[in-house]
Amino acid sequence: MRFVKMHGLGNDYVFVDGRTTNIDDPAELSRLVSDRHRGVGSDGLIFIDPPDDPRNHARMRMFNADGSRGEMCGNGIRCIAKFLVDRGITEDVALRIETDGGLRRLGWRRAADGRVDTVEVDMGPPTLVVDRVPAILPGLEPAATAIEWAFDPGEFELEPAVVKRAGIASRLTLVSMGNPHVVIRCDDAEAVPLDRIGPVIERHAWFPNRINVHFVEAGDRGSVRVVTWERGSGPTRACGSGACAVCVAGVLGGWAASPLRAALPGGVLDLRWSGGHGDPVIMTGPATEVFEGDIELAGTDRQEANP
Repeated sequence: MRFVKMHGLGNDYVFVDGRTTNIDDPAELSRLVSDRHRGVGSDGLIFIDPPDDPRNHARMRMFNADGSRGEMCGNGIRCIAKFLVDRGITEDVALRIETDGGLRRLGWRRAADGRVDTVEVDMGPPTLVVDRVPAILPGLEPAATAIEWAFDPGEFELEPAVVKRAGIASRLTLVSMGNPHVVIRCDDAEAVPLDRIGPVIERHAWFPNRINVHFVEAGDRGSVRVVTWERGSGPTRACGSGACAVCVAGVLGGWAASPLRAALPGGVLDLRWSGGHGDPVIMTGPATEVFEGDIELAGTDRQEANP
């Protein structure tokens, strides 16, 4: 199978051209190739499929490292724009990519070497109604929103000493950017025991489809630092849709403003959101190709269509 390894700020994926390659068990393949010791190594697997609507340019089909299906990936979709343009599949300056989280519109910019290095994505408007995130929070109606919603840190197995050391706030905000996110503020993002707390929150009973977890250290109103536990993949260097959710949470909570620069372990994303109902979040960031190659899928059924 031919593949391309790409990343957005270190959030890396194996990309497969779904126009020419069909995989019978993509979930199992994602688990195989994502393994950083026995596979290619990645946060997941993304197929660049033909669009359902011929007016669009491609469809993104995403699988996390554990094989679970993801609705949306902000870093991954920027890499799809780079793939399409750098390989001469399209020269359109306005791209339309279908995802399980909805249609996304993208613009791109070339570097001095003629290859795409920066992509701007219209991530669509956020969804704030808890039933559509989805979440089931005690005392909240399905049609309510959870913005700076008070919770007991013990609910997430957060000990008082950890809460104090990291300055973790006992309030959370829920946002869907086509995929679910919980945003929690803290004073020291590096002090959050993400490896231990992340999986507890991801799989908590409040979140029936699991959830992406973000701890945010707010600086001035125009910048934040974020650490992320990504649903189905664990700690990641960056999460594009999560950074969008952080922007929304910050604007609504009054502790951040647009435009916002989000410093992630892998680098910086620029975000804009006007705060109006139905207004889209705009994300701008890099897309980088690492290498391409072939992998022998021993024991995995594979069918290749005629190019």
